[in-house]
Amino acid sequence: MSKTIQYSNEPIGNLKLVPDFLPSPAELALKQENTKITISLSSESIAYFKGTAKKHHMQYQKMIRQLLDEYVAHQKSANK
Repeated sequence: MSKTIQYSNEPIGNLKLVPDFLPSPAELALKQENTKITISLSSESIAYFKGTAKKHHMQYQKMIRQLLDEYVAHQKSANK
């Protein structure tokens, strides 16, 4: 089923070296440490986050965490 590839010695053309655009491993690490907690939320809120997260193909817990992080960042900048 696999076809043999035929290589030639033809010139490839003008090549351009592109600088590395990938982030370093340090940049890929989480910026903040997370702490696991137990929290009770309303069924209506959880249903909303689960539905919205499913629509956007993401985890609802991550969505809630990002919302809280944005809220804290906004409050910190407002209180300066």
